[in-house]
Amino acid sequence: MKIIKGGVTAAQGFQATGIYAGIKKKRKDMALVYSTVPAIGAGTFTTNVVKAAPVKWDIKVTKESEFVQAVVLNSGVANACTGAEGDINNEKMAQAVADVMNIPVNAVYTASTGVIGKQMPIAVIQEGAKLLAAELKDDEEAGSLAAEAIMTTDTYSKECAVSFVIDGKEVKLGGMAKGSGMIHPNMATMLGVVTTDIAISKELLQEALSADVKRSFNMVSVDRDTSTNDSLLIMANGVAGNKMIMDKNEDYEIFCQALNYVTTDLSKKMAADGEGATKLFEVQVLGAGSQEEAVIISKSIITSSLVKTAVFGNDANWGRILCAMGYSGVTFDPDSVDLYIESVDGKLQLVENGMATDYSEELATKILSCKEVKATADLKSGDATATAWGCDLSYDYVKINADYRS
Repeated sequence: MKIIKGGVTAAQGFQATGIYAGIKKKRKDMALVYSTVPAIGAGTFTTNVVKAAPVKWDIKVTKESEFVQAVVLNSGVANACTGAEGDINNEKMAQAVADVMNIPVNAVYTASTGVIGKQMPIAVIQEGAKLLAAELKDDEEAGSLAAEAIMTTDTYSKECAVSFVIDGKEVKLGGMAKGSGMIHPNMATMLGVVTTDIAISKELLQEALSADVKRSFNMVSVDRDTSTNDSLLIMANGVAGNKMIMDKNEDYEIFCQALNYVTTDLSKKMAADGEGATKLFEVQVLGAGSQEEAVIISKSIITSSLVKTAVFGNDANWGRILCAMGYSGVTFDPDSVDLYIESVDGKLQLVENGMATDYSEELATKILSCKEVKATADLKSGDATATAWGCDLSYDYVKINADYRS
């Protein structure tokens, strides 16, 4: 596998763009990702009972459509909690793209992000579809424009792409994502689009994606709020020309590894760009009795407000970490726990067998002052591991969310 430049246009047969349509006051607010040939589609979606109109539409498209060919996205308006009118407007957005691209409406995925409760400015959306179609290109810049257009409170766009070899053919896979706040995927508040030119069955594509999110996007948390709009969509158009993957063989495993690299990279970028965040905070749990227990404990640590504020303050207050582990619901022996922190400035053991070591507070502060910080908790009760990603909790998070609608 090789890391390459680009995002959703890295794979053969995909075009994209992002434009300013007029939904927002100034910034780009509509994006389109298009496969020049029919593609297989799969998706995973928010677990929130309150689901936005595009989520409901995409679930139906994923289940019922034989093929997909486009994903149209808008930022600024979430089209959530908008009733029957919101559902109608979402279908109109899909239809507008279907008309200009001359494809069936049920081959169009939709995605929206922004303020909940507002109706879509559908006339603007419909005109935007025409503008998007006119600007479609297959180069790296076009993919970046699409990634930029789906941003809300994100401070930078998020893209990743890789190439790998299947059946003697070069295959490419790229993706883009947005997410900065209301992030606690299960799926949770984020939008992601992945494109690949691999030939794979619809069943295996869905299975690979569903399994992957458990190790990538579902291990991210910024603020414990699961969105109404979270969607991760993938299109595979087969243009690479490899033999169709129909079984869980070596080719399937290579594909899954490439998919996980891209989704993990995008997940970490989302965590690092959490609203008001000053650093990426990674938590690894080792020696758990089961995978489920490792996941629960790692997410309990990463979502603790007290842990996150300590990380923001560069304070090695390890008691908060053990506390978060203790209320996670997992039974373990606290007298066996080892705890470490590390960054580019070194690694330091804070706790051994449940008690503080004679560590240097000065070195601990130095380690925690870096842009990327990792905490490792070893339970020493099994072989299972899990890794979660989050960020610190700063003053700016409150400022951003106190006036989000304005």
